[in-house]
Formats: sequence, structure tokens, C-alpha cells
Amino acid sequence: MSDLLVHPEHAREPMLDAFSDEANPIGLDGIEFIEYATSRPQALGQVLECMGFRPVARHRSREVLLYRQGPMNIVVNAHPPSPESDLALAETPTIAAVSVRVRDARAAYRLVLDRGGWEVPTHPEAMELNIPAIHGVGGTRIYFVDRYKEFSIYDVDFLPVPAADPRPPSIHGMHFFGIVQYIGAGRTYDWIEFYTTLFGAELIPDEQRFGIMPAGKLLRLPALDPANRFMLQLVEPPEDSFDTSERLQRIGVGVTDVLEAVRSLRERGVEFVESSAAHTERRGAISKTYLGSVAFELVHTQP
Repeated sequence: MSDLLVHPEHAREPMLDAFSDEANPIGLDGIEFIEYATSRPQALGQVLECMGFRPVARHRSREVLLYRQGPMNIVVNAHPPSPESDLALAETPTIAAVSVRVRDARAAYRLVLDRGGWEVPTHPEAMELNIPAIHGVGGTRIYFVDRYKEFSIYDVDFLPVPAADPRPPSIHGMHFFGIVQYIGAGRTYDWIEFYTTLFGAELIPDEQRFGIMPAGKLLRLPALDPANRFMLQLVEPPEDSFDTSERLQRIGVGVTDVLEAVRSLRERGVEFVESSAAHTERRGAISKTYLGSVAFELVHTQP
């Protein structure tokens, strides 16, 4: 439980001397969860189960379900917005938030705000965690979580699904590899500055590519454990595109054997794009787009 939750200042853990490392200024340690928002949670759940995820826990007071596969957590949020909000849940699922693991959520949050991040006010209900967050692309949120080992955020806010395996194994070692972010025309270096300044991201040379979808710029995020590092891919729209909206577009999943993972997922009903522009090969593969927006990109990673 983050010290930002309910404890007064004098009762919180002391701020750690953890942020002198310029290569990892906020003590980043990978992705804790990725959140989808949708008014059709069952339909999205079917897609996730085909991909090997299983529902393992349900939020105590909100219409939110936690899916898990190996080290990956995906939250499906179908909770209606507050009555005073002008927003409504869309049927088409959207990636609404990314939660990153950090050594100390309070210290990381303060540092990111000092560096120009925009605070997201939170309004937790009784017995709910108050997880600090900043604004991300296109109205998304970036959460900071520092309880992800023996005691996690799910131990407070969620109840286990009866008879569910709390740790369902991953298919062929599937793990979060990164996230593809669509950005506005001419906005690449604005977003590079955002991620390098706030999170210590490193720009990858253009000649170093991963998977089968090499467009845009790649950023590598640092991690306390090198195994938890992940990528961000920034993609500008084509010149003739009418869609210039900025958003988190799809999830990249790392696997040690792409062809075997594709074979297993096809047996589960997942279809993959096979065209002259994108097709399955040892470097990677991309699923078809489900529900108008949900796609997964497989990327070969070293064991």
C-alpha cells in the first residue's frame, strides 16, 4: 500500500535515497498493469482469454475485473463514470491507463510533478487505495505503484475469483514488451522529451528495430531489474491520414519463440494478420484487431 494512501505525513515511510541515479530517476521497475475501459467487458474478456489471460480477481466496489497471465496484469474497467461527469464508457475498448512499478510511489510522484508532469486528482472511496497518477497521452493516466511483491495493490482493492488460479502460467513465456502510442503529426520530439525527462527513457537508434512493425521512434524505459525494462513506440500518422488523434494503440508482448506462440494462440482462436505488409515470422507477429481496437503484437525476445 502506497504511503500516499491514508497515512499522515509523520506515519509514512521515510523518502528513500533512491533517485540519485540519473539513468533511472524514479526507480522504475516495469509495468504493473495495463487498463482497458469499455462498456462491453464480457466481449473484451473473451478476447483476453483467447490470448491466455484468466480472470483472477474482482474489485470490491467497482465493476472492474483483473485478468492475469504469468507476470502480466490487465484490468478491465466497466465502471460507469460519476453522474457529474460528461464522459461515458464507449463500447470500443480503449487503453485508459498504464501503471508502472517504482521503488517509492510518493517520491517518484513528487519528482515527476517537479519535472512538469500533470497531476490527476484522485477520489478514492472508503477502503480503496489512493494511487498517485499523472496525465498521459489522450486523456490516459500513468499510475505509480510501489507495492507489487509480497503485498500488492490487489490485496486491498480486489477479491479473488472463486476457484481461479491466482497465478495462471504464461503461454511460451509471454510478458509485457512495450506499448505502441499513436501521436499527432510533428509531435515525436515533444513525446520523446516527455518520457526522457520524466522517466529517464532512452531513445533507440533507428537502425535497431524489433518485431515486424518498425514505424516511428523507439524508447526504452529503465528498470531496477533489467528483466523488467519495456519499450514505447511512438508512431506519427501518415501524411494522408484523417485520424490524427493521440492514444495508446496496442500492447507489445515479448515471447522467446514467436512461431510456437502463434501456433498455440491460433489453437485458442486468435487470428493473425497475414499480408504483404505484415505477416508472421520469427521476429514477430500481429493479431487481427478485435472489437474495433484491441490488437496484440508479438515480439521475439531473448530467453
